[in-house]
Amino acid sequence: MRENESTEFKREYTSDIKKEVVAFANTRGGNIYVGRDDKGNPHPLADVTETMTQITNSIRDGILPDVTMFVSYETDENSISMTVSEGTNKPYFLAEKGLKPSGVYVRQGESAAPASFEQIREMLKLTDGDKFESSRSLLQDLTFRETTEEFHRCGVELCRNHMQTLGLIGNDGLYTNLGLLLSDQCPYTIKFAVFTGTKKGEFKTRKEITGSLLKQMRSAFDFLSLSNNLAAAVTGLDRIEQYDYPEIAVREAILNAIVHRDYGFSGSIIVNLYDDRAEFVSLGGLVPGLRTEDLFVGISQPRNEKLANVFYRLKHIEAYGTGLKLIMQHYDDLAVKPEILATHGAFSLTLPNMNYAKPLRSAHEPKQQHKVVLDYLQSNLSVTNETVQTLLSVKQTRAYKIIREMVDAGLIVKRSADKDNNEYVLLS
Repeated sequence: MRENESTEFKREYTSDIKKEVVAFANTRGGNIYVGRDDKGNPHPLADVTETMTQITNSIRDGILPDVTMFVSYETDENSISMTVSEGTNKPYFLAEKGLKPSGVYVRQGESAAPASFEQIREMLKLTDGDKFESSRSLLQDLTFRETTEEFHRCGVELCRNHMQTLGLIGNDGLYTNLGLLLSDQCPYTIKFAVFTGTKKGEFKTRKEITGSLLKQMRSAFDFLSLSNNLAAAVTGLDRIEQYDYPEIAVREAILNAIVHRDYGFSGSIIVNLYDDRAEFVSLGGLVPGLRTEDLFVGISQPRNEKLANVFYRLKHIEAYGTGLKLIMQHYDDLAVKPEILATHGAFSLTLPNMNYAKPLRSAHEPKQQHKVVLDYLQSNLSVTNETVQTLLSVKQTRAYKIIREMVDAGLIVKRSADKDNNEYVLLS
């Protein structure tokens, strides 16, 4: 007998036995003989029972996930024979080292060798499938201070049982990639770039936001709020104020980028701010089977279902598939509309600056309600307060205000000077 890719000899118990068990379980299995020297010659153990206890305790407490069901033992008066079968929940690793090369071993020839990161990822993919958020996180030393604060702010409890229910912790008791995304150690970021003018050129400022995705969500909205300027114009007797971007559009753009991006890529979400637009670029195109036009009729298939569920539980997402429709509704009166570009590997949403693309309404520019009234007057001699109420489904006071706006804007005029007259006609 000699050592080979399926055979290992140990003169006595050492903590390295855990490493050999991990390597065999991660590869094709093998046998470990304790009580033999490197050449396979007998080297009787001083106390077989005590050695057996040391080995079983070490394997039970020192290897994750639980590998004990794949290890069997035979003993005689002088030695212990261990048979390690290939495990079904790879990669197995030393609990004290974690899911990294110093903790994950594979059998190569006559020895146990550290697995590469690529080998670890491949084992995770084969065991857990292609769902990123459900796979075990390569990082297990995670904390959740920021996420706990956000749950508390939203009135939702977060304990270990809830974390397992939501999918932050897997059935094996280990943190998943969803847990990684919501941890303080989340490696994914949002990068902002504010440019002078309408093209990439001179930077006004740059910023990178880190931490839990829930913290990134709030920090990103706060940063964009500082850059969301308020402009004002006077129409008749009214002062109309308008932000560069509707707050709800900014909110939905951020949520869409965070919740639906493909975290299988390591790059950051990119937000570029120009004088005339804001661009939100995230990695990962549309989920297979969806087309861009599907997004505008409310169809939604979250790439990260568990992450979306967390945001839904915290009421940051009101309903699936409504975000882009909400954004579009806020640009109804604007000539330039938001643009969506989806490629195989990226998704881009561009919001026009409402104060740049089109000035606040001038005194002679009809609103949508004004247009309805004007269209009516194209085929009717006059319009009354009662007619406006019916046309627009509004009450008397609102109808009167709309008529006054149109008079002040020079769109219509009262039919006669009689104060009791309630008819208005087009301004000739």
